Amino acid sequence: MSEPVRFSQTPEHLRNLAAQVLEIAKRQGATAVEVEVSEGFGQNVTIRLGETETIEHNRDKDMGLTVYFGERRGNASTSDFSVSAIEDTVRAACTIARQTAEDSFAGLADPSRLAGPIIADPGLFHPWDVSVEEACEIALACEAAAMAVDPRIKNSEGSAFSNHASQFVYANSNGFIGGYATTHYSLGCTVIAGEGDGMQRDYWYTSARNREGMESLEQVGKTAGERTVRRLDARRLSTRKVPVLFEAPVSGGLFGSFVSAISGGSLYRKSSFLQDSLGQEVFAPHIGIYEDPFIPLGMGSSPFDNEGVATRARDVVKEGKVQGYFLGSYSARKLGMETTGNAGGAHNLRITDTGHDFKALLREMGSGLLVTDMLGHGVNGVTGDYSRGAAGFWVENGEIAWPVQEITIAGNLKSMFKEIRAIGNDRLPRGSRLVGSVLVDGMTVAGE
Repeated sequence: MSEPVRFSQTPEHLRNLAAQVLEIAKRQGATAVEVEVSEGFGQNVTIRLGETETIEHNRDKDMGLTVYFGERRGNASTSDFSVSAIEDTVRAACTIARQTAEDSFAGLADPSRLAGPIIADPGLFHPWDVSVEEACEIALACEAAAMAVDPRIKNSEGSAFSNHASQFVYANSNGFIGGYATTHYSLGCTVIAGEGDGMQRDYWYTSARNREGMESLEQVGKTAGERTVRRLDARRLSTRKVPVLFEAPVSGGLFGSFVSAISGGSLYRKSSFLQDSLGQEVFAPHIGIYEDPFIPLGMGSSPFDNEGVATRARDVVKEGKVQGYFLGSYSARKLGMETTGNAGGAHNLRITDTGHDFKALLREMGSGLLVTDMLGHGVNGVTGDYSRGAAGFWVENGEIAWPVQEITIAGNLKSMFKEIRAIGNDRLPRGSRLVGSVLVDGMTVAGE
């Protein structure tokens, strides 16, 4: 049995290193400074057809800092935590800052918006000592469960198990210092069924902050196998305009496009199809999106953002109308607004459902396309045009009829958001966008 891996740095040492950077930068004349010191370790095991293919271990540490000389700023980083390396890194950042152009929007976050002074541990660190041997056994058993589903499953793209732990401290010269540790585990499997031109593949995975939040290895494998077999004997569709039901594993991508469109970088660059959408009805009136950074064990949970600004729970969309953007301090200043505590991105998003379970959504759709897999990244963030390869099932009279492949679904996100007829309660608790299956009226399906 191998020994469990631990952090090589204590939280106190990371805080001392951060404080050391602040002091050195001040001595070199910086008017403001911010620094993040982090460490992480983990392993990833991949097996295929009962044999171990890869075993990867990683351990890394990093220190990244930004110094300000008035409205000039410079960045530098190092993975060497020795005193001389830290001094050299701070000196490099200061040299860069002195040479850059002034930017009146640059600077630390408003001190009044910072979290603290005492920041509670968000409870995202749940160590699970998994040896290499145990990780291999988990992945092997998961693949075996998938292969056992049906004799038509004859090949595999593999099963992978990963576990990772990290910790960080962020500090700035406005008096903020805080940090915490997190863990993340995942297990997935992809298998192949059929022969020749009739082969199909599908997958399933689970991820969580702790061991207890993971689906069982047997369930992951069984689901991967069942999803693969049901895609056998797939057909193509003729081109048509029909309702489309995005299954829960893929529906989050729609809201990822929404987050990108109302995030600061897209807005101040005027490269968003939702420019000036604050207060506007972007979704159907029954749609709400709630940001909650405090969900226990949430993948997007955090008491503060990448600038130390306190996070808060809020309505992002209410009754279809945009209530707020996703802004850090820099983008907020560019837009003449206030930071929303989203430097680094959105936190956990809960999308309201309409009370339908998955079978009820099929009945609500009647006849149309159920999308279970997406290919490519055909989303234009400037115009909202949406076109992606897809696979799934044709639905007749509220029942799944037969599998579909080699099609493209197309529309425009502006109209798609407003044409969301229903959202299911079949959320998957494995990401930061908590949304069930989404039924959209009237998309173009291009096939034969």
